[in-house]
Amino acid sequence: MNENKSQYIQKFKEQECCVLIPTYNNIDTISQVIADVLEYCDDVYVINDGSTDNTLAEIEKHSEKIKLISYQENKGKGNALILGFRQAYKDGFKYAITIDSDGQHYASDLPNFSKELEKEKNAVIIGSRQLNEKDISSGSSFANKFSNFWFKVETGITMQDTQSGYRLYPLEPISKMKFFTKKYEFEIEIIVRLSWRACKIVGVPIDVFYPSKEERVSHFRPFKDFFRISVLNTVLVFLAFLYFLPRNIVRKYKKKKIKDIIREDILGKGTPKHIIAISIGFGIFMGIVPIWGYQLVVGFLLAHYFKLNKSIFFLFANISLPPMIPVILYLSYVLGGFLLGNGTWSISMSEISFENMNFWQYVVGSVALAIIAGFAFGIVSYLLLLMFKKNK
Repeated sequence: MNENKSQYIQKFKEQECCVLIPTYNNIDTISQVIADVLEYCDDVYVINDGSTDNTLAEIEKHSEKIKLISYQENKGKGNALILGFRQAYKDGFKYAITIDSDGQHYASDLPNFSKELEKEKNAVIIGSRQLNEKDISSGSSFANKFSNFWFKVETGITMQDTQSGYRLYPLEPISKMKFFTKKYEFEIEIIVRLSWRACKIVGVPIDVFYPSKEERVSHFRPFKDFFRISVLNTVLVFLAFLYFLPRNIVRKYKKKKIKDIIREDILGKGTPKHIIAISIGFGIFMGIVPIWGYQLVVGFLLAHYFKLNKSIFFLFANISLPPMIPVILYLSYVLGGFLLGNGTWSISMSEISFENMNFWQYVVGSVALAIIAGFAFGIVSYLLLLMFKKNK
């Protein structure tokens, strides 16, 4: 073992990082993969996922240097990784690198992950393969592009290689998660859901060995696995658009202080006056319109589509905060009464409870109030901006 390799054994210990090798029927390659990895890291977990050949016997040749997790029934790569993550976290590790046991990954790329970990402490680091090589199959290239596309739809993140099994994971967020899948598609689910938990997803370049078609060992079942991946992507897209992407957008804008929005977005020189005024009016409209729980979600999507200022929209959409809610409910109900022909100002708040109120009167009045208030705030804002510029 040369000095360059041995220094990473200590480095990985300092980083509290181990290596996981899931395997199923890789009798021809598993022993060499383990030996190569041990040259860089001596905290290695091998998970035997119910191999039916002599893979286990090959693993046991290294039994004194590795930690073995083995079971008789094949349950899938995802299940193997989950067991490895749990055991590594229980043993005190903060990070785990996963490497496939079919010999396509090079242990010599492990230092790339260590170096990237120095810069990114809360990230999934994915080994990005060079997929333009002549010896990669057209099917593998298509599958990766397919996966990359849906990953971007679900997270907004562009990645070169979302199918690579050579990855570094932070174990602390994983320890709090329960997963839908336990087979091949698990590696898609975990990076999407970790990105939703504010983990960065970054790539590092790696080399890869593509054996000839006759020598390749693949456990991918085209119809079954592709079907499960499609179902998973359907679920993830639904969850992303319904909750996670809007939530992350809201969190992003919540970090901006009100004074910063006023100084930078409203009074600054970057945003045209008419866009500021429309953004204010639209924020007021969406803050009042009766789609409780979805005002910000729908509003952000429309603000993005119409190229409005989303920071300004977010600030004024919060007109429906608790202190203003009774006022908005009262004015909506009163205005709805006048529009439906039974208007009166003499309404007590007890009449506007969900048990007693006329629902359609509230809806009609609320939409009308949202339109009137939105236009009013937009016009007044535009006039004030003109006056401010003139005085300035």
